[in-house]
Amino acid sequence: MWQTHSISNQVDDYADYNVLATDPILRQALARAGADWAEPALLDFGAQLGRRESYAQAELANRHGPELRSHDARGRRVDQVEFHPAWHEFLALYRGQGLVSLAFETERRGRWSAFAAGFYLHGQIEAGSLCPATMTQACIPVLQKEAALFERLRGQLYSRAYDPRDLPLEQKTSLWVGMGMTEKQGGSDLRANTTLATPLGAGGRGGEYSLRGHKWFFSAPMCDAHLVLARTEAGPSCFWVPRWRPDGTKNPIHIQRLKSKLGNRSNSSSEVEFADAWGLMLGEDGRGIPTIIEMAGYTRLNCVIGSAGIMRQALVQALHYARERLAFGKRLAEQPLMRSVLADLALESEAAALLMMRLAQAFERGADAPAERAWQRIMTPAAKFWVCKRAVELSGEAMEVLGGNGYVEEGVLARLYREAPVNSIWEGSGNVMCLDVLRGIAREPQAAHALLDELQQLAGDSAPLRSELAALRDLLTRTPAADFEALGRQFAQRLVLLAQACLMSQHAPGEVAEAFIASRLLDAQSGRVFGALDTRGIAIDALLARALPI
Repeated sequence: MWQTHSISNQVDDYADYNVLATDPILRQALARAGADWAEPALLDFGAQLGRRESYAQAELANRHGPELRSHDARGRRVDQVEFHPAWHEFLALYRGQGLVSLAFETERRGRWSAFAAGFYLHGQIEAGSLCPATMTQACIPVLQKEAALFERLRGQLYSRAYDPRDLPLEQKTSLWVGMGMTEKQGGSDLRANTTLATPLGAGGRGGEYSLRGHKWFFSAPMCDAHLVLARTEAGPSCFWVPRWRPDGTKNPIHIQRLKSKLGNRSNSSSEVEFADAWGLMLGEDGRGIPTIIEMAGYTRLNCVIGSAGIMRQALVQALHYARERLAFGKRLAEQPLMRSVLADLALESEAAALLMMRLAQAFERGADAPAERAWQRIMTPAAKFWVCKRAVELSGEAMEVLGGNGYVEEGVLARLYREAPVNSIWEGSGNVMCLDVLRGIAREPQAAHALLDELQQLAGDSAPLRSELAALRDLLTRTPAADFEALGRQFAQRLVLLAQACLMSQHAPGEVAEAFIASRLLDAQSGRVFGALDTRGIAIDALLARALPI
């Protein structure tokens, strides 16, 4: 028996904890939003997610990714994607919480915040399963405008049962809905789409069509139906395209291949061809882009929440590791430079969580108030631009805390790092988001000024916040329209940082808010890399205990 070494000073990934109970920042945000009623169920959800077995299942779902079975043994086309059982476990777990329809089932106060919290918790453990969940949720307000169709689908959309069977809609207890927009030649330029829709009768809203063409990214092809963009004589239009025709035959949506992706491996993305597939027109003929962009508004919110969840889990794993790992005679969390890194990660994560919860409140309060409309229409794409990018940086920095242990596939951090970029790309990359911010301001300038007015109230007497607010107003009002587009990223970044700073000043302890403001708005050297933080005057122990109670 040869014994070359013993195992010591190794720290396992953090598990067997309650993902919500250990997050005081999220619990406080739920209470402020009036969502206390949801906390018992969310605590139970957090306990299930935090089990070591759940982490193991998440690893399995991503290691054994989806596989395409295009034909059966006798050559019949089936276009089915097969998944590891762990994938189905996560979809069933999420569906069972009622989070898919929670925001639309009632008018109960705090429902959007409760949804955001559940989404945030789930995404920390297994993010890929949130893709079909997001699209299904986001299609509900679009389908509600089609009274006859929605009446047939309501029960299946709102169901808490998980039904993975590949059957016609009439035989299902619940359903999932995906999206089909992107084509090879167009990408984000949806007006360049070439898929054609030919009426099978009179056509028009609610009419039957035959679709012929392709989609370069067809999200979650095993969904029971998709919202698809296709061109009619009037222009791009939106269609409801199920996997099965009403007559019970397979709709000819041919999966060409599954995408081999950097991350989001548990979830299937595909290329498909429509070989005269059957569909129903949603919305007005030629108005498909505005119809489906309404859906995208909700999915962009979920990108922000999902990225904030990645940040939170990366912080939790890094902080746990640093508290247990010994190096150079001390625990990592006691080393001054490491403490600066951990404190900076905690500031970033808290600011992202506060922003996502404020956005959720705006979606709940509706678009009637100009300021709430601006949080939805202007701040959401700005937040998607900024928070999703910061998730990539933060997860990479957290991986460094673990060193080589963070870089191996057996650990949580490598998966988080691979997963993070998808939210920056899906539903519009950075430039698209910034252009959308500028478009929203141009179309609704009164909403933009209402947003800045609210931020001014939140800023109170803080000189740094009021100074940055004045600079943003000046940039908004004095920059010639011809020059403003080139400043889109600068404006979106500054707008989000100001909003986060204002929210931190309202809801975080004073020294925590001051540290965020100093590092993000005042010190040109801070914020460029995590840990370049002047920690003098920051109660780091209190900050880290707030981030993850010991």
